[in-house]
Amino acid sequence: MARYAPTIARLVSELERLPGVGGKTAQRLAFHILGLPVEKAEALANAILDARHSTMLCTTCCNLTDTDPCEICSSASRDRSILCVVESPRDVAAMERIREYHGLYHVLHGAINPMQGIGPDRIRVKELLSRLRTTEDTVTEVVLATNPTVEGEATAMYIARLLKPAGIRTTRIAHGLPVGGDLEYADEVTLSKAMEGRREI
Repeated sequence: MARYAPTIARLVSELERLPGVGGKTAQRLAFHILGLPVEKAEALANAILDARHSTMLCTTCCNLTDTDPCEICSSASRDRSILCVVESPRDVAAMERIREYHGLYHVLHGAINPMQGIGPDRIRVKELLSRLRTTEDTVTEVVLATNPTVEGEATAMYIARLLKPAGIRTTRIAHGLPVGGDLEYADEVTLSKAMEGRREI
């Protein structure tokens, strides 16, 4: 690795800790930041600090927010009868981008993964069950929108089993072929999920 002044080396090292950022990208970002006017570099640093200090978990849905309850939970225009369960705050952002879902959310902050020692007690399942028991809203459907991975499927099945005695309709988002994809390149699991999620046209 090239030798830098200690302050530059520290900046590169810190940037390299970010997910998906390797050594070369970290160097490029560091030199970009160092090339900014001081006020723009300070604005970036302040934005990071402000976001870190003012962001908390919504006590209702466990999503990241700077107000409690969050904007979605406190909105009068949301359908309070449907609750979408996702793994991370990034998933809420993805669902909101499609502008098709108008219900509420619950963020688990992970998925069950016994290989890494992550059981149901390490994600926000307990908060979900408590919310369904004590909520003023009458939730009639819980949509399990965990990722189509082994861990996501295990988490969805675990939550579905827990909710069955409550009599709440529990659904799973369909998984399958991406738009523009070719059947010949799809793996068996993707094709199987596409068949399971088929609908009448």
